[in-house]
Amino acid sequence: MIRCLAAAEQTERAEMMKSAVFYGKHDLRIEEHEMPPVGPKDVLIRVKACGVCGTDVHIYEGDKGAAEVTPPAILGHEFAGVVEAVGAEVAACRVGDRVCIDPNCYCGTCGPCRNGVAHYCEHMIGYGTTVNGGFAEYCAVNERQVYRLGERTSFEQGAMAEPAACCLHGIDMCKVQPGSQVVVIGGGMIGLLMLQLARLMGAAKVALLEPVEEKRQVAVKLGADVCINPLQTDVKAELKKAGFTWVNTVIECVGRPSTIQQAIDIAGNKAVVMMFGLTKPEETIAVKPFEIFKKELELKASYINPYTQKRALDLIDSGRLDVSSMIYGTYGLEKLEEILSSPKARAKGKYIICP
Repeated sequence: MIRCLAAAEQTERAEMMKSAVFYGKHDLRIEEHEMPPVGPKDVLIRVKACGVCGTDVHIYEGDKGAAEVTPPAILGHEFAGVVEAVGAEVAACRVGDRVCIDPNCYCGTCGPCRNGVAHYCEHMIGYGTTVNGGFAEYCAVNERQVYRLGERTSFEQGAMAEPAACCLHGIDMCKVQPGSQVVVIGGGMIGLLMLQLARLMGAAKVALLEPVEEKRQVAVKLGADVCINPLQTDVKAELKKAGFTWVNTVIECVGRPSTIQQAIDIAGNKAVVMMFGLTKPEETIAVKPFEIFKKELELKASYINPYTQKRALDLIDSGRLDVSSMIYGTYGLEKLEEILSSPKARAKGKYIICP
């Protein structure tokens, strides 16, 4: 039976919850926070797993992420959990449902929403950015953003549906076709997802450029034809040796000017260069327009995840998209600041926080 959260029930519930609150650059505090209010169309989720994203790192470092963050705020937008209570007007969710969320909630009425580009919504709510998110014991979200997990999908896998959904939007724009030759730069969570999606799109050859040996080993297991350490070898020569005669797509998943320039350099004629990695807002790259002209390159970027969450969940539950092999470890909230502040720690793989 659906349980609605009335005022009396909310009083019975513990009024405070454990959370990681962001107060500004390099200032994250584990503290008691008021339980989120649950509106008539809201779903209260007891968070079981929340991924640490590169966007969280950018925000922690004082940079702009995909959306504006006004401290104090609870970050965390990649999360899954159990429905604890529902608002009086919620019809699609029930208490006890295992769910994850799409953190980007569109208004549906502004110009971009009514013209098919809702991810540029002028009134977007971003759970974990513009409003409190999943680095806490509980989070309340609009029922529109809630997706049930498949029977074979764990909470950790469900939390990875959001980055997988973002990657789906990006790969859709890459024009990968059966027989394509694809190079992925960066073997973090995103790069390893892109590698698999390129395979699923029919790529004949997929290469990964990644300096960390452990990540290259995972990439081989996930289907990479060749893995190259770009710091120790001639990338173009290694690609040629591996049979990459015409690189159709290069997907940059690092977010550094140097690797974006490298992507442009190794791209073949008429290739798509996808600048997927998030750079710092003030960073620039040096581009030779003649090179773009001569090779007829398409330079593209991908912004968040418009309407791809369900596809991502279906791929995960089917077993065709592995979102677990790149997870390094699962930790409590107390470990979050250490992870956000340590590039060396993050280089080991994807981290999951379990509040």
